[in-house]
Amino acid sequence: MLNKLRVVMVNTTHSGNIGAAARAMKNMGLSRLVLVDPIACIDEEAIQRSSRADDILHNAEIFPTLEEAIAGCGLVVGTSARSRSVPWPLMTPRQCGDRVAQAAVADNDIALVFGRESRGLTNEELHLCNAHVHIPTNETFSSLNVAQAIQVMAYEMRLALTQTDTDESTQRWGVDWDYPMATHEQLNGMLQHMEQTLVEIGFLDPNTPKQLMTRLRRLYQRAAPDRMEVNILRGMLAAVQRTASSNDNAHNKQGEQD
Repeated sequence: MLNKLRVVMVNTTHSGNIGAAARAMKNMGLSRLVLVDPIACIDEEAIQRSSRADDILHNAEIFPTLEEAIAGCGLVVGTSARSRSVPWPLMTPRQCGDRVAQAAVADNDIALVFGRESRGLTNEELHLCNAHVHIPTNETFSSLNVAQAIQVMAYEMRLALTQTDTDESTQRWGVDWDYPMATHEQLNGMLQHMEQTLVEIGFLDPNTPKQLMTRLRRLYQRAAPDRMEVNILRGMLAAVQRTASSNDNAHNKQGEQD
């Protein structure tokens, strides 16, 4: 199940960190490296720092945006070193391993997202994640190199996923869930549909949206709906739109008669 996991590095500025990340991944049996709009390139320093994990570097995928990098993933976890104005579900690396194992058993792709060396992930990028993970460190010296953070997380993921592979308790009748988790783009499409509907019925003022959609995004990403549930929600939203449009048309006709 380790092949269900992709390590995503955003705007990496030092090629040595890319190489060190590849080495950390290979140590733990991970192979899918994704780079988002990297500033550094995969050069000789990266290859040297990878210490014979250059196959991971040569097979690395590069995308211009985080949205494209996490496409198809049912679970996206972002690493965060600080609290946010709108708190997001926060896990330790060990708790993250348990969540990732549950998603992998249900045949979902998973992304672990790591931010820039200087400032991590932006709020907008973290809002694309189902949950955030924080590596507890010495409060007086809490700064972790990104490759070190990847090593810690890769170890915890290996521990959780290999235990799941061998745990007899997972070999039971039935299934954990009847439909796969909704992918990032499916959930995002539903949230865009919801925003449009809320504007149409007058519940959301697009000029003063405040944090309504951010909080709704947090709600649904925390709930981790499956694909059928997202389809049901979109069907409900479509019905609300049809009813609102029908009521508007009736009101307009009444106004013309008056």
